[in-house]
Amino acid sequence: MNRLSRSVQAPRVLNIEDLRHRAKRRLPRVVFDYIDGGAEDESTLRANCRAFEAVTLRPRCAVATPACDLRTTVLGTSVSMPLILAPVGSCRLMFPHGEEAAAHAAGEAGIICTLSTLSGCRLEDVATASGGAVWYQLYLVGGRDCALAGIDRARKAGFSALVVTIDTPVAGFRERDLRNGAKELLTGKLGPMLPFASQLLVRPRWLAAFLGDGGLMRFENVVILGKGPMLYADVTAALEQSVVTWDDLKWIRQAWNGPIVIKGIHTAEDARRAVDTGAEALVVSNHGGRQLAGVAPTLRVLPEVVSAVGDRIEVLLDGGIRRGSDVVKALCLGARAVMTGRAYAYGLGAAGGPGVSRAIEILHADLMRTLKLLGCPSIADLDRTYVDAPREWFSK
Repeated sequence: MNRLSRSVQAPRVLNIEDLRHRAKRRLPRVVFDYIDGGAEDESTLRANCRAFEAVTLRPRCAVATPACDLRTTVLGTSVSMPLILAPVGSCRLMFPHGEEAAAHAAGEAGIICTLSTLSGCRLEDVATASGGAVWYQLYLVGGRDCALAGIDRARKAGFSALVVTIDTPVAGFRERDLRNGAKELLTGKLGPMLPFASQLLVRPRWLAAFLGDGGLMRFENVVILGKGPMLYADVTAALEQSVVTWDDLKWIRQAWNGPIVIKGIHTAEDARRAVDTGAEALVVSNHGGRQLAGVAPTLRVLPEVVSAVGDRIEVLLDGGIRRGSDVVKALCLGARAVMTGRAYAYGLGAAGGPGVSRAIEILHADLMRTLKLLGCPSIADLDRTYVDAPREWFSK
């Protein structure tokens, strides 16, 4: 076990917040804040977490639960627990070959890993590293032809579902990134970079690993005809020219011909539209509070969405998951499973693959302990009788 692996074991690391602190110590400020930050005043980012405090648990005491079954299925895929790694872009900034490391940890744990379009690793390599179920998240960066090529590659590589993110017509206003000089550092020009370079130099171990991994990456799964993989510096402009509309779901469906998950649902109206497009699942998500500030926390929106779609489509929740009890609360309010991004990104930033494994291990142990303390024998038995939630959440 190397130094980084040891650094995330108990008693040094007992929860996701401990992994966050470890990541903050290892990463340059600009990289850590990319993981940790949100849009504008970050009120939605904070609300995603705080919403779980408004839901309280109702245990069944004097019940023997020597073993609890955490297994479930998502889109027909058996998983060891109802947790999916959400798409997180630019993981190679956090650790060399970051997406491959995260996928390997997910595969070892028996859960699904979702790969972002904006990955520095080839999707084929990520699928191989996982050895398990992988989903591919789709942005339309580079245009329709690029997207079609990516979809074709994902299908051939064995990705089992396509996750279409619909909440990024423009990038959110992420003030931390601007203050840290993220744009200037991406130029590669000494003049603009100089005022911000010290934050990289004070993390020499990270810098050595970053340079050893090839330095500033390209997006290997967005291949521009005649130019090759998209440059990192081009991504913001490309995203703003690649808005996903409901009409796009028609040609995406024809190209993919497999399960489609629509990520970025905030309202009952959009949830019903997701059903109408023939999607097999949706993700109640506000992009981790990184896009539109001031929207409702995802847990607050979940009952509205579940009520709107019934059992016609599987509902997943993304945003604010930091403990196993958060997973339980989401499932009690109707989610099939949850996605988590920051929790494992902190682990990746702290210690690479072992850090991701530790994040998954923490959430698994939390989940098992919570079920036992609730007197609930399995994930399948969770329902609203195990929680109290504000009445107004169910009024729509």
